[in-house]
Amino acid sequence: MSTKIRIVNLSKAFRNPRTGQVIPAIQDLSIEIRAGEFVCILGPSGCGKTTLLNCLAGFIQPDEGAILKDDRPIDGPAPDRGMVFQEYGLFPWFTVEQNILFGPRMRGLPRTELREIARRYVELVNLRGFERHYPFELSGGMKQRVSLARALANDPEVLLMDEPFGALDAQTREAMQEELLRIWERDRKTCVFITHSIAEAVYLADRVVVLSARPGRLKRIVSVDIPRLRDRSSAAFFEYYREADAVLREEIARAATDHAAPPE
Repeated sequence: MSTKIRIVNLSKAFRNPRTGQVIPAIQDLSIEIRAGEFVCILGPSGCGKTTLLNCLAGFIQPDEGAILKDDRPIDGPAPDRGMVFQEYGLFPWFTVEQNILFGPRMRGLPRTELREIARRYVELVNLRGFERHYPFELSGGMKQRVSLARALANDPEVLLMDEPFGALDAQTREAMQEELLRIWERDRKTCVFITHSIAEAVYLADRVVVLSARPGRLKRIVSVDIPRLRDRSSAAFFEYYREADAVLREEIARAATDHAAPPE
């Protein structure tokens, strides 16, 4: 399987505008992600997970190192990478169909093609009958389906997801995980998924990348070798959960110790 994304010695820091203090978010991070792979990123709060995703999307540029897609540097946003946010990011004045078609309309596609895209992606996320509804008329799970359909409607090669199910209740979250895997299995797009949930990462991912406490460095990669759809109550599932949990707990404890230590 070919490499789709190569992250090479990536470092990124931010300056506090009030104090002028430089705060490192990611430091010397290197990861390779294969074409068609589903990768989940785990790590303590503040370890740079969202910063990494924003670099992959091209929203921000690294201070050092590089991110390559198909061996070409990522230097800005582009339709070959679709982004799904936790807070949905839908236009409240647009219907479900209009939200899904925003990207294709901006690309100037003809009306006949737009109608086919709308039909295809409304059906893909099981929202037939809701095409004319506005976001305020939808549940949280339905809004996230629209957000996913809007990202997919541009037919990106890479799908970037920033804790997309974090605001959902437990039952809806599990249903959305299953829905996402159903959609992913169809086209096998390369997917990078940020989460705080170990169970979610083990359920979804081919590989779980665990980052260290801030600044985020590569701590461990856990390859999950269980056939999908995965039984969340199986002994094999729990073994992978326990492995990722042990690494994550170690980093959370280290972050707490570093925070409590007096400044030098």
